[in-house]
Amino acid sequence: MKHNTCPQHAPAPTRRVVMAAYDGAEVLDITGPLSVFTAANALLGKLDAPQRLYSIEIAGPTRDAALRTCSGIRLLADAAWQDCWGMDTLLVAGGPAAEHGPQALVDWLRLAAPTARRVGSICTGAFLLARAGLLEGRRATTHWLRTEQLQKLYPNIAVQGDALHIKDGQIYSSAGVTAGIDLALALLEEDCGRALALNVARVMVVYLKRPGGQSQFSTALLSQFQDGGSLAATLQWLRENHHQELSNEDLAAHASMSLRNFARVFKRETGTTPAQYLESIRLEAAVKRLEETCQSLETIARECGFQSGERFRLAFARRFKITPGQYRNRFQTGTGQEHHGGPDETY
Repeated sequence: MKHNTCPQHAPAPTRRVVMAAYDGAEVLDITGPLSVFTAANALLGKLDAPQRLYSIEIAGPTRDAALRTCSGIRLLADAAWQDCWGMDTLLVAGGPAAEHGPQALVDWLRLAAPTARRVGSICTGAFLLARAGLLEGRRATTHWLRTEQLQKLYPNIAVQGDALHIKDGQIYSSAGVTAGIDLALALLEEDCGRALALNVARVMVVYLKRPGGQSQFSTALLSQFQDGGSLAATLQWLRENHHQELSNEDLAAHASMSLRNFARVFKRETGTTPAQYLESIRLEAAVKRLEETCQSLETIARECGFQSGERFRLAFARRFKITPGQYRNRFQTGTGQEHHGGPDETY
């Protein structure tokens, strides 16, 4: 369902956004997402209280509390946790102290969450939602360094370790730090449509709307960890030749290893299999083309190394939970207009 509730020619109700913070929170978990809503107000010229799309508050243990973030920067709370009820959007910041954050905050979250339209966590703020029982039986994510810990402590949560952000009912969660901005852009798009979210992303000079199912790591970033490793040259060669038909034997030969040893070393150094890694490279290349070109899906599939359009569609849907055609219609930005395509856009 599309939510185009904020047309410029008609007034829209001001949505109250409350960010729950505490001593030791990550400052960017707080300021990043809130900057998205502030930018939306500014872009529509609605900075005055009666006209704002969003009212924004930082909530702390008391009103005017000086909250010392983990970087040492202090933020002043606009309101006390206990004074915030019935808000539109309740967000919870993460930080190194989140797992052992204030019990008073957890108790308030348990009571306040049902009064909000939607609730979300930034990074390790998921631990606070989990302590409040808000993630029981739900899918959720958090910073990649803490996903195993979250799963171990709360086995009834379906922790998705390789997602940027997740929506499960009215509960949202996001991965580390800057993924909170991606989540806020997704919330803004739900409220006011893609055009405003696009403009906000441009103003903030961020990558627009990374899909929630996108990996927390790109293969380019992963390959940087391997610089100087035994597979560094092969990983670079793989990125340069992903469009070709490649087998494990081809990769092992390039690395001058036996097939068995290559598979073992590859798994150890990248955390995945050669086939999965190659598919990730191809999907990243395909995403870029979907966003920036009007090439047909068959052409994209072929030039990115997929054996057929159908295999491309299946791999894409498995990773991003939408089809390539749906992705293009939602996220294409490079051509200056949305692409409506031909028959193959039913992909």
